[in-house]
Amino acid sequence: MSAVPAFEIGAWNAWIFMLYHALPMPLMMLVHKESMQEASKAHSEIERKLYPVGWIMWFAAVIYSIFLPLQVGTVWFYVGLPISLVGSAAYAAVFVSHFTTPMEKEPLTSGLYRYSRHPMYVTQFVMFIGIGIACASWVFLLFTVVYTTFSSILVTSEENHCLEMYGDAYREYMNRTPRWLGIPKS
Repeated sequence: MSAVPAFEIGAWNAWIFMLYHALPMPLMMLVHKESMQEASKAHSEIERKLYPVGWIMWFAAVIYSIFLPLQVGTVWFYVGLPISLVGSAAYAAVFVSHFTTPMEKEPLTSGLYRYSRHPMYVTQFVMFIGIGIACASWVFLLFTVVYTTFSSILVTSEENHCLEMYGDAYREYMNRTPRWLGIPKS
């Protein structure tokens, strides 16, 4: 890892993973349009002001990823690629759960939602850490930490919205499922 980040446009750059990360989001927004609009109403005034900052950070990372080469053939690549692939596969599993489960009457508790109340954030973190390592980029690793910390601010309002929407069913889910990652209580 060098102090000065590498900048070169190429086919084997981090944009491959960032594109994969971005593709399911618009589809999810269409499938769960009403639920997402309701959830955005649950955000506090501060969160509403911070939300665009998160999008700007993410968009900046996408732009940066276009110029961020994967360090193919190095130890960094062979360590980071499996981490990123595990995160990517788990991220896909989260979206499969979203697309195959009706969320109008009951909270989503199947798939990876059994082990984490927020598996999308967890899988993004794993995927982004893998990308940062595979590219040997301290800048991308720093982005990962800042973006994940920033995203975790929204968790409380998302959970409050789910409590309003699902009531005791979500409260029971909160009692048995860890917020980030772990073994669910029976």
